[in-house]
Amino acid sequence: MPRIVASPTMLLPCLDLLLDLASIQPFQPVPHLEAIPSGGQKKFKIHFPYIYLLNQAGMKRNLLLLVLVISTVQIFANVTLPKIFGDNMVLQRNKPIPVWGSADANEKISITFNHQTKSVSADKDGNWKISLDKELAGGPYKLVVKGKNTVTFNNVLVGEVWICSGQSNMEMPIEGWGKVNNYEQEIASANYPKIRHIKIPNTISTKPEKDIPQGKWAVCSPSTAGEFTATGYFFARELYDQLKIPIGLINTSWGGTHVETWTSREGFENSDEFKNMIAQMPLLNLDSLEQVRKEAVMKKIEMLQGSLPAAGETAAWTMPDLDDSKWPQMELPSLWEQKQLGDLDGVVWFRKTIDVSPSDAGKEAMLELAMIDDNDVTYVNGVKVGGINSYNTHRKYVIQAGVLKAGKNIIAVRVEDTGGGGGIYGDSAEMKLTIGDNVISLAGNWAFRVEQISGGASSVGPNSYPTLLFNAMINPLAPYAFEGVIWYQGESNAGRAYQYRKAFPLMITDWRRHWGEGDFPFYFVQLASYNADNGNSKKGSTWAELREAQTMTLSLPNTGMAVTTDIGNSTDIHPKNKQDVGKRLAAIALHNVYNKNIVYSGPMYKSMKVQGSSVIINFTNIGSGLVAKNGDLRGFEIAGLGGEF
Repeated sequence: MPRIVASPTMLLPCLDLLLDLASIQPFQPVPHLEAIPSGGQKKFKIHFPYIYLLNQAGMKRNLLLLVLVISTVQIFANVTLPKIFGDNMVLQRNKPIPVWGSADANEKISITFNHQTKSVSADKDGNWKISLDKELAGGPYKLVVKGKNTVTFNNVLVGEVWICSGQSNMEMPIEGWGKVNNYEQEIASANYPKIRHIKIPNTISTKPEKDIPQGKWAVCSPSTAGEFTATGYFFARELYDQLKIPIGLINTSWGGTHVETWTSREGFENSDEFKNMIAQMPLLNLDSLEQVRKEAVMKKIEMLQGSLPAAGETAAWTMPDLDDSKWPQMELPSLWEQKQLGDLDGVVWFRKTIDVSPSDAGKEAMLELAMIDDNDVTYVNGVKVGGINSYNTHRKYVIQAGVLKAGKNIIAVRVEDTGGGGGIYGDSAEMKLTIGDNVISLAGNWAFRVEQISGGASSVGPNSYPTLLFNAMINPLAPYAFEGVIWYQGESNAGRAYQYRKAFPLMITDWRRHWGEGDFPFYFVQLASYNADNGNSKKGSTWAELREAQTMTLSLPNTGMAVTTDIGNSTDIHPKNKQDVGKRLAAIALHNVYNKNIVYSGPMYKSMKVQGSSVIINFTNIGSGLVAKNGDLRGFEIAGLGGEF
């Protein structure tokens, strides 16, 4: 049987001819490619079948298209690098610079950067890695990687690289949905071509990935800065103003995420506190995980309410005469992930009974429900009063005259969550019914019932299982060289604040182990002063407990914490003052990493003792000393006997 070894360019005309003849009917069977192993190289057989054609008389005749029956085609793999490498990137100064990628098995690769050239050979699987010598800050340069093909990266700088990670307060952009204080002026003045930024796409994975789906380094300018992480940008700007060297930001953040999803499976397996938990997490693909997730959520629902409602049953859930006395109760405001429902994406109904006096009955009123994630339809006594499809919008609905009755009234809210956090959340002071001068608080227990669970693999979110974001958004970055990490997260872990004492240090230790570069700087933002659950010293506060867990994490070496309780917003979980957040993180870095002799932190509590009728409190980071301005100190309480405040 004739056989020929063809190059890819020889093959193309053959395929074109086949496609042309394919328009003549009938055309069976079709040619197909068959992969064959060949020592790590990519080879294929292409089968050209006999083609049967019908002439005008309908008589069949054989036509052998080609004397070629089987061809073997050699296709070579191009040299490629992970997408964290790109034009405009910043490489870390004063450290060896790892460069890695893939090629053909045993292919020789040369890497040229600035005045150095190094070579390496790919292994039998086509993987290669090399470290360039340390470089001083500078540029722009070209990074040229050459094998059977050549890859060139242009406008490359060498300077300080920082990873920016966490949840929404790190992801929050200068413009867009963030709109920080004075964002228009900040963007207009953002002429910092030596500050560069790359956003790692929000992606989940059940296994450690080698690459990100896409990535593009952006040069800071008024046309690009609006999409930068605001906290990261103001951090970088402060560093640049002080150091005058390039700054690179790797922004790998995702709003609403838990610390556990940023930690690797191996990290949990090495932890006495979490190894049993991770052992129960199945090693499955996303479709299989979705089925496991739905089964787990369904078990919770069955325990809470039995089965899901039958078709048409929910029509009565808006009405005041429905008996909801056997419905479970949830304290609101709060995302339901922090309450009984866990990682539920779907539809949940909430109902609350309020009493209206005869003097207020029939009057127009204002209903406020803080914020709802993602969308709602709201009823009062069976009458629809409003609905908004937006997760970050304050709900404020007018109740028309005549709707409210004397005595018992029912507020019913249908909440749909399409992913991430779900429920009625925000400031408890913004959950109220106002009738003239009378204000009725709606914070507290609400009856609830699940209507439906969302389906499809897409409903597996970043918090569905641990490790999903480490696999997709951290693992692909290693071993890219960097100086340190800035981190803003914890809001989503406030419901498990005590556990955060272990989970957060575990994640930091895990990242350090993963890079194998020792205890690199890890600086984080302590949660700001958001009134998440109307906590106080008597009731307690999950956010205050989370802040304590963050403070305890300072026991890890080379960590730092930016305190922000004085610049938060009690009614906005995303404070707009990100300028000072970035500056405070930068002050820690300037002092600890760059040896600037500055006061880099406010006073930090160290210890206390009772001395007679006085309490003596010791602080660190006191600068030139502590002074009480404008009279006596305020803003603290003392616990008496029994530890009661």
